[in-house]
Amino acid sequence: MEHLPANRSEAKRLPPPPRVVHQSDVDEDDENVKQLDECSALYRLMQDCVVRSNRNWKECQPEVHALRECFEKRKNMQGK
Repeated sequence: MEHLPANRSEAKRLPPPPRVVHQSDVDEDDENVKQLDECSALYRLMQDCVVRSNRNWKECQPEVHALRECFEKRKNMQGK
């Protein structure tokens, strides 16, 4: 059950509701992301990591490497 603040001072102490990470970006670029085919989910994971880590790319290296591998595999498949 959701807890509602009893008064204004309590309402000020409650943390803001979580927002959806990069939702507006996904909505605007949805067609571009879909063109990534099987790599689109990895792209979104990387984008979420970058937002969560406040653009700390070092924290997101596993996601970056996974996306790079996906692109390489995709490129190799297209070349055959």
